[in-house]
Amino acid sequence: MSVRTYNPSVRVGNWNEDIQLEEDSLKDFLDKREKGELLIQKNGNLAGVALQKKQLSISQDGYVHYGHMVMLCCKGAADRTKYFTGVDPRDDCSLALNLTDPMQLTQDKFADICGVSGCVSMEPVLRNVFCVKSIEGCNDGDVLRYGQPFYLSTLPEAGNLLLHSDQLTFMKCTKKSRHQLVSLVSEASFLTQWMILHKDPRLRMEFEGAPVPANEPVIVTHCKTNQNLSVEEAFRVRTPLGREYEISSHTSLNSHKAEEDFNIWTITMGVPGDSMMTSLSQNTNQSAMSSEFKSQSIPLSSATTPSTANQNTAEQPTTTEN
Repeated sequence: MSVRTYNPSVRVGNWNEDIQLEEDSLKDFLDKREKGELLIQKNGNLAGVALQKKQLSISQDGYVHYGHMVMLCCKGAADRTKYFTGVDPRDDCSLALNLTDPMQLTQDKFADICGVSGCVSMEPVLRNVFCVKSIEGCNDGDVLRYGQPFYLSTLPEAGNLLLHSDQLTFMKCTKKSRHQLVSLVSEASFLTQWMILHKDPRLRMEFEGAPVPANEPVIVTHCKTNQNLSVEEAFRVRTPLGREYEISSHTSLNSHKAEEDFNIWTITMGVPGDSMMTSLSQNTNQSAMSSEFKSQSIPLSSATTPSTANQNTAEQPTTTEN
């Protein structure tokens, strides 16, 4: 039985359909590239929007007030020993908007529901700066107190999303640790209410109703479930901006019935007096430069040129001794 062979130039099968499919794929690719709908372009837009630098609020009295822009930071593990291969000690992290799905971002607008993660970068940017909002009708500028419920919202550029959590179920939990899920939603409810507790359980009743200090370790507790905001140091999630810590709402107690280090957060704000010291240093530098310039300058009245001195000498009358 003879086998029929073909030259490479011979077209067999659905060659016309294959050529048409390649042309349509190329046309679709060019169209998406012009509109900025490619995944790599969306990732670039996503990073550009989320990493916009922001300025934290400065509390002149050292306390947290409603309307302040703050960061929630969790200090790294005190023990830096590496006990297992590939498992590093927990680093300092901050609560940040989690950009797990780049397809949710349409141009410069975030989705109505987003996750959260522990960002290793401690620089204040759009994704990890939050605003403290009132629930009980307090005005902006009033002091936040221990045990007082409040909303923790993202900035308007990030959609004013509120930190949210709910009861743990089999279908609604974190992916790796299987603890209570924490996310960001657009609608306010009892599930988006949080409160601040003192880190020492023996002093919580005494400090209830006292102002919350800035840049001090505290406990952030969910009002409905009474679970504390926690960093899952053993689990990391993949994001377009790198590997970050998983965030959950789970209370972990040690042998002394006190919260573990990954349950303790710091409401980070600008150091009081930063703006005043900056303006003072600028005024000092300007005054030093002006004084230095004055010391180096010579008044015109006292300045004499060599030609003027010679002319004055020539005009003096000559006297002869008798």
